[in-house]
Amino acid sequence: MRIVLGIVAGLVLACLGTVELASDAFSARAASPGALPRRIPIGFALQVYGVLDRIAPAPYVEATLAQYEMNRGDLHAALLHAQRLPNSPMRNELLGRIAQRQGDAVLAFEYFFAAPDIAALRENVELIGKRDPARAYAVESRIRERLQGLRTHPDAVADASWMMARFAESAAARSSPALRAMWLRRALRNATAAAALSPLSEKDLLVAAGAELRLGDVPGARRWYRRVLAVNPRNAKALAGLARLSVTRKH
Repeated sequence: MRIVLGIVAGLVLACLGTVELASDAFSARAASPGALPRRIPIGFALQVYGVLDRIAPAPYVEATLAQYEMNRGDLHAALLHAQRLPNSPMRNELLGRIAQRQGDAVLAFEYFFAAPDIAALRENVELIGKRDPARAYAVESRIRERLQGLRTHPDAVADASWMMARFAESAAARSSPALRAMWLRRALRNATAAAALSPLSEKDLLVAAGAELRLGDVPGARRWYRRVLAVNPRNAKALAGLARLSVTRKH
């Protein structure tokens, strides 16, 4: 019995070692030149993972094969592997990247939104903001609601509020006089929300100061600039803002 158990244990270790070598081959790009992963043929790794895919299609196997196929440009094969994954952030991120490579920006966004893949969403909404800040504001509002519902990304919620404030400022600059004040009030409201979540964030306080100033509330702008300096006495933008307000008051 001991001999049988030893043989079984040896086979298990050999299998695990083989899988480990195959996994190293897939990550060879990140290895330094001359390292072991660089010396393992990718064909060997594909054979090992191909066997695993047939007998035990675990999520890491499907995800690795999907990533490999996507890297070499076979989006159809990558999609087949990604679709076999259970519903999870990993599956949504992979499907989002595949859709993005296929040129379907709308579908890619929905997958990134479901994940959520914050970095991909940020990149997407920044592109929208360059063309249409009002639409970017609406998209970022949806992202913020998603993050608030998760209750696991407080910093990301603060960043979403700050981005909404930025987009509102940009929309104000492109709007008619009748809509300008509305957008500036939105910028102030969202910058205030961001500052409440990140009271030491200078960028949130500066956006609020700028919105107050454009709305004509000089004392309000001064208060925001002073809050920036309470966080960082050397903040050049806050110092310049207070200097401008001082000159304006004298005149």
